[in-house]
Amino acid sequence: MDMNLIIQLIAGALGGNAAGAVLKNLNLGTLGNSIVGILGGGLGGQILSMLGGAGAAAATTGGTDVGSIIASLASGGVGGGVLMAIIGAVKNAMAKS
Repeated sequence: MDMNLIIQLIAGALGGNAAGAVLKNLNLGTLGNSIVGILGGGLGGQILSMLGGAGAAAATTGGTDVGSIIASLASGGVGGGVLMAIIGAVKNAMAKS
């Protein structure tokens, strides 16, 4: 398993929980935030690498330098937070229906 992917998944879980703490009305609970954050972290990292961002450079260099680790943390954390916010908003919209 790729080290960058592991970093992205962990950062995604942290990003999902951080977004849940900030956006109280979209919070899915600790477990829900973590699961959605992990998915978002993986997706965020993959999308960044497909777009040719820092994730692509990390994949070609082996991903052990500081820049690639920071890029993996950032893409995973942001991806986890964004997906958690989207899922929380959808959940709230469905509950109001």
